[in-house]
Amino acid sequence: MAEDTTPNETPEHYVEGVNRAIDHILAHLDEPLSLDRVASVACFSPYHFHRIFRALVGDTLTAFVTRVRLERALRMLAHDRRANLTRIALACGFGSSSNFSRVFKQHYGVAPSRFDLAALRDRRRAELQAAIEDPDTRHLLDRCPPGENPDGFSVRFRDRPPRTVAYIRVLDPYRPGRVTDAASRLVAWADARGLADGEWLGYMWDDPDIVAAEDCRYDVGVVVPDVQPRGEIGRIDFAAMRVAEVEVRGAIDLEQRALDWLYGTWLPVSGYTPADRPCFESWIGRPFAHGFEHFELRVQLPITRAALGSGQ
Repeated sequence: MAEDTTPNETPEHYVEGVNRAIDHILAHLDEPLSLDRVASVACFSPYHFHRIFRALVGDTLTAFVTRVRLERALRMLAHDRRANLTRIALACGFGSSSNFSRVFKQHYGVAPSRFDLAALRDRRRAELQAAIEDPDTRHLLDRCPPGENPDGFSVRFRDRPPRTVAYIRVLDPYRPGRVTDAASRLVAWADARGLADGEWLGYMWDDPDIVAAEDCRYDVGVVVPDVQPRGEIGRIDFAAMRVAEVEVRGAIDLEQRALDWLYGTWLPVSGYTPADRPCFESWIGRPFAHGFEHFELRVQLPITRAALGSGQ
């Protein structure tokens, strides 16, 4: 790709364009996403964008969009009891339930109605544990069984205002050092602009119990008054949202149990379903302010009221 680089097409320029493209895809997943349209958002010609996207993301645009649509469908199957195949198909951009079922079967080998989601989630969790270098700490990601709450977690409902976030996107975030290095770079960027004392966020666009670890995307971000994207620093605007919040002060296993409890125990009886936004880590202070073994943050799950059921 180096031979095609111009003064306006540096590696940082490529990252900026791909970030814009991914943000557009995630915001318009239920709409047609042609190569021409997405390339236009990224400010590249379709020919060059196709090559750049594949080089940076590891998938063609078509393969990426299909995978993300299927993963959103799995998330809806897991957490939205109102969902039927037609509603899932339309929400995920497939056009019809028959098209969704055909693509799903091509990808996973079985029809959606026969797919063993619990087995997939168990397999993905085992893959995450196997990726931990120290075998003596792999148990820290053991799943908290549904119905159990050994840590006494409780939910607080909060209404969050619209927020503009400057972010650095981390691909393959479970690789050691990837997230912490990105956080250090963003803190330095924010410090230089007097923005480092704002609200710090971390959020995963993918459910690691569904998506392979190497395909996950994590953003480390800081809430800012305004920002123009440049290089690896992206910008995303989140609308106002209601979140179910759980405070965590402890090691990474405590955060994992909080997530397991929130999704596996609290959510099914809450009268809510997850909104179509990532689950946030809202850091108390700056990210990793207490090192890498102690975390102080608030897990914030964006929610929307289910059609039927109780809840606050």
